[in-house]
Amino acid sequence: MDARSVVRTKRDGGELSEEEMRWFLGAYVRGEVADYQAAALVACIFTRGMTPAELALWTRAMLESGSRLSFEELPQKKADKHSTGGIGDKVSIPLAPAVAACGVAVPMISGRGLGHTGGTLDKLEAIAGFRVRLSEEEMHRVIGRTGVAFGAQTAELVPADRKLYQLRDATGLVESIPLIASSIMSKKLAEGLDALVLDVKFGTGAFLPDVSRGAELARVMLELARSMGVKASAFHTAMDRPVGAAVGHALEIAESLECLEGGGPADLRELVLIQGGEMLRLCGRATTLDDGKRQIADALDSGRARRVFELVVSEQGGDPKVVSDPSRLPRASHVDPWKAGSAGVLSFRDLREVGWAAAALGGGRVKIEDVIDPAVGLVWRRRAGERVETGDVLCEIHHQKGRGLEACRARLAAAVSIGGSVELAPLVRETWSG
Repeated sequence: MDARSVVRTKRDGGELSEEEMRWFLGAYVRGEVADYQAAALVACIFTRGMTPAELALWTRAMLESGSRLSFEELPQKKADKHSTGGIGDKVSIPLAPAVAACGVAVPMISGRGLGHTGGTLDKLEAIAGFRVRLSEEEMHRVIGRTGVAFGAQTAELVPADRKLYQLRDATGLVESIPLIASSIMSKKLAEGLDALVLDVKFGTGAFLPDVSRGAELARVMLELARSMGVKASAFHTAMDRPVGAAVGHALEIAESLECLEGGGPADLRELVLIQGGEMLRLCGRATTLDDGKRQIADALDSGRARRVFELVVSEQGGDPKVVSDPSRLPRASHVDPWKAGSAGVLSFRDLREVGWAAAALGGGRVKIEDVIDPAVGLVWRRRAGERVETGDVLCEIHHQKGRGLEACRARLAAAVSIGGSVELAPLVRETWSG
């Protein structure tokens, strides 16, 4: 077997065999297949696609390219959630401790932000000392003591995905449903889960803005979960406006802490309730979604979720005093208002521009090695669908002595529209229950 024959099979529209996949991915991880050969195969998959059976085998081969986590020592069920990402999407941060407070363990392997979207790991690192690079032993220790751990993908965990993701990003071969689905699911299924909840975004701020493409991705990932024996559900949620008000790492941590106190923006709380409630239902801790939502609400409102998060912060090396005193988070040197230039109803014509506006301040990265300023960002004071008057403050810009301020303002001007009435998409457009 050699790389050229595998590429030819896919190039000519054939189905790869399980043997071909395992050999190719194993050889690629070992360095026996060159990047240009892997890029050729990825390009063929991007163009030709994969059958459901072929994709299941491909995902399993990726999953088995390295080590897998197992938490057999834990008496409780294990669950996680994954979001395809967007602007202000901080749901995982209050959700994981709330679910853990209700008796389900959450071994959360998260990612970093790239482009217009933020990453859960970057947001958590806004807390002084918080460590996300955990060894497998440390993951076991943290989750054993708290019920939840926030970790990064290690070199041993699904190494085929790590190499292929970097390759796809470098060659512009990202937006392929089989490649996206196998990347997401191989990492999540390597966590040793009993259940998984997927949050697939649609709208101008989403990775896949088109509703039909997002729905297709959700269905493909659910089928992969079923083929691996993991219970899963998916929610198709709106990303035509930010989640909550804050966009920026420390600012989003502060808003997450509000949610953990039983407050915060209504849309953030609702997403935490429905996704956390569904995780409880899939794990048998709730009889219905409504029952699960009630349990998550109680965990937030009673302070139990907040106490779990405080313990997680401490266990992962962070400053636990932040939880009761958010003023300890990094702060920008200046805060400027950005005001409406006309009267009308506020909407977002291109929400991605809001993400790029925050990145212009230093709050995002174009390349994975770029350094982020956790203090900068935006806080929206008016929401999509609200009527505004000329001179109203639409958002506050948190910046460092003017760095990137003009570029940020230009991006914001491209992002918003003020005009006649607007019909907002529902927060949850569709649900696929496992």
